[in-house]
Amino acid sequence: MSTKKQIKFGVMLHGAGGHMNAWKDPSVPADASVNFQHYLRVAQKAEEAGLAFVFVADGLFINEKSIPHFLNRFEPLTILSALAAVTSKIGLVGTLSTSYSEPFTVARQFASLDKISGGRAGWNVVTSPLEGSATNYNKGEHPEHSVRYEIADEYLEVVKGLWDSWEDDAFVRNRETGQFFDPEKMHELNHKGRFFSVAGPLNIGRSQQGQPVIFQAGASESGKSFAAKHAEAIFAQAGTLAQAQAYYNDVKGKAEANGRSRDDVFIYPALSPIVGATLEEAEAKYQAIQNLVTIDEALSYLGRYFDHFDFSQFPLDEPFPDIGDVGKNSFQSATDKIKERAREKKLTLREVAMEETTRRGAFFGTYEQVAEQLIQWVEKGGADGFILGPPVLGNDFDAFLDNVIPILESRGYYSRSYESGTLRGQLGLPYIENRYANQKQTIYQ
Repeated sequence: MSTKKQIKFGVMLHGAGGHMNAWKDPSVPADASVNFQHYLRVAQKAEEAGLAFVFVADGLFINEKSIPHFLNRFEPLTILSALAAVTSKIGLVGTLSTSYSEPFTVARQFASLDKISGGRAGWNVVTSPLEGSATNYNKGEHPEHSVRYEIADEYLEVVKGLWDSWEDDAFVRNRETGQFFDPEKMHELNHKGRFFSVAGPLNIGRSQQGQPVIFQAGASESGKSFAAKHAEAIFAQAGTLAQAQAYYNDVKGKAEANGRSRDDVFIYPALSPIVGATLEEAEAKYQAIQNLVTIDEALSYLGRYFDHFDFSQFPLDEPFPDIGDVGKNSFQSATDKIKERAREKKLTLREVAMEETTRRGAFFGTYEQVAEQLIQWVEKGGADGFILGPPVLGNDFDAFLDNVIPILESRGYYSRSYESGTLRGQLGLPYIENRYANQKQTIYQ
């Protein structure tokens, strides 16, 4: 067994792919976002390659300027439950909002997915950045950024409490005595807080991994603080290695400040690799992907980060406009970075828009070059693993699995064999003990 740090990968099931117009690429179905056979093919290929998990993102508001995938896509828990029945090892992670849902329902949904999949469920906890989400729910105005995280903090405490409603051996099911459960091992939560009042107990027991794995993707200060307290795996933005190292150390330091170990939370930068046998091949792929989008579409895509702000009113080839605090209550960290990058590089609006739709990114080059970069990021403290968001979930994804993964494998940084039947075990996370159990054990499955 290799002593080198093993790189774990997840892949975003993002319809046709991460590029806004990936649906135009002939290597994927045009209706990929609602095509179960497409999701099945990607999930099974990912499992065959030994990836740790698949991930389904989500959002709760669209308009005519939303990117194609957002207009018509599967709800995460539904598609993941379907995939649970046709996969056996790969983890199943889905996004669900704490701002527009109820803790009891969500605790039950993820506990059900965890049971159906045999302990392979993960929850990507989001607070919903788009202000328009409030118009689709009877909850008044969209909460302020900081308040959304206060809600999420209490929400997580409630859900975790509900997941402990039943001790592991509470359901006796003794047909001879007629005893179905041990009432001493059923626990009410009786939570009464600022945002939620939930009695419990939850009407489903625990799974093989105890509780679903908690994922989070906050990049703002509130988001990072929340992740440091609750998350076990964190999606981060993949900029430069130096930026990745700073984020890595910041969040792990915050975890320690919360009484946790640095090893209690894993960091997974998101990357959109563009790879080829040669640099010329990689460049040709990039140009083909970039040609999938028009400038008008790029402006709409950029505007989404700023709560669907209309950038078409500004000159394309002049410096990126000063739009003040627009977007501060939506994708706060993302909009701050866009404005900062535009200012530092003196980019025009056209350049910013096109760059956002088709990022070249750090992981661009030959198979060997990209494999080396992945190793470097892990060895130098910038990542524990990566979440793959290929521009196109067709030939681009296949090229990465068929050419980059074998290089990592040959160098001892990757294994396609599953060491555990649960997502926790596969990621190197411990079983979560029931808080009410009298005897505490450390169990790895």
